[in-house]
Amino acid sequence: MTQPSRRTILAGTAAAATLAAARTMLPGGAHAQGTGPETTKAQLGYIALTDAAPLIVAKERGLFTKYGMPDVEVLKQASWGGTRDNLVLGSGSGGIDGAHLLTPMAYLISMGKVVQNGTKVPMQILARLNTNGQSISVSKALMATGAKLDAAPLKAAFAAKPGNKVAVTFRGGTHDLWIRYWLAAGGIDPDKDVQTIVVPPPQMVANMKVGTMNAFCVGEPWNDQLVHQGLGYTACLTAEIWKDHPEKSLAMRADWVAKNPRAAVALTAAVIEAQQWAEKLENKEELATMLGKRAWFNVPPGDIGPRLLGNVDYGDGRTVKGSPIRMKFWADGASYPFQSHDLWFLTEDIRWGVLPPDTDTKAAIAAVNREDLWRAAAGAAGVAAADMPAGTSRGKETFFDGQVFDPAAPADYLAALKIKKVTA
Repeated sequence: MTQPSRRTILAGTAAAATLAAARTMLPGGAHAQGTGPETTKAQLGYIALTDAAPLIVAKERGLFTKYGMPDVEVLKQASWGGTRDNLVLGSGSGGIDGAHLLTPMAYLISMGKVVQNGTKVPMQILARLNTNGQSISVSKALMATGAKLDAAPLKAAFAAKPGNKVAVTFRGGTHDLWIRYWLAAGGIDPDKDVQTIVVPPPQMVANMKVGTMNAFCVGEPWNDQLVHQGLGYTACLTAEIWKDHPEKSLAMRADWVAKNPRAAVALTAAVIEAQQWAEKLENKEELATMLGKRAWFNVPPGDIGPRLLGNVDYGDGRTVKGSPIRMKFWADGASYPFQSHDLWFLTEDIRWGVLPPDTDTKAAIAAVNREDLWRAAAGAAGVAAADMPAGTSRGKETFFDGQVFDPAAPADYLAALKIKKVTA
């Protein structure tokens, strides 16, 4: 039998200690000891995207109440820009305390890079909400190019007809980084060969219909809806670019976490239990119906359900059933906020000039990533210490074009990329 490493033993000991501490932090639904959350309230924002499911499930199934927070509100936001603005306001001024958020946004808001006048609003990531589940869609007019995972066939089409636009959901956010990676891997410079525009997720399909852009990257259900309406096709799933890649996060204002640390653990525990429920295949149909409700997405469940199961109609004749790279909420460590993944997002934002080359990524991650609270919450939700990740890095990550990101050497990764905006 293989003997556990010293690192694994230490990690297990730390996780066990965290679990013991967590049991004193939560009320009756989870553990009867302790004083419980400091508040029963929190206002959380979400965008109508399938990866908001953990927040919606936690609300619909009474899990916030179970963990002592019956007054949590889950409030629809019109766009990521609107989410940012409401996080800056905070609930005390008519905004929100936290949100289903593009992972890099937590850092960009903390650093004041996307806030008016450079105002810094410290944020903290409590959990990852999902891995996978996004796609890059291309207009029907360009289907004949044959562009799929390899974007190179679009290069000639773009050159022949200048003024091409690709849409993302937020500058420096996950969708911006996925489509830039895809284009650059195909020899297309996203800053020179096309124009990148920002469109809110629920408006992607309508904008493609009127010809606003030639391609877009967004989460589900909007890519599937585009196919169902015959307006375009899915060139690739982002999980084909990077298998089991991180996506959205549960992020809270740091001042809210500092004031309510036990509530932060309780909130996260409820979300973790919701993720476990949403992961089960037998719950996917109910989940699609839940999300499709008028109160949440107001979308036909048929636009949500298939891709939750890994059943993908790409819209160009390709189909796949039961894909193992479907959206994951819990499986394969999907919920754990690996610091190495945050580092990749920061490195890519440096690549494209969103962040300066001298960004202190180590300090930023130390301030924003609260994997310690995730461990406490996971313990409170009944996750065994042995089932928690042993460390804060998932190790080297390999992309579809052969590029390797080593969290121990991000500068080497950056130097190896041929197309980039950073010059130093």
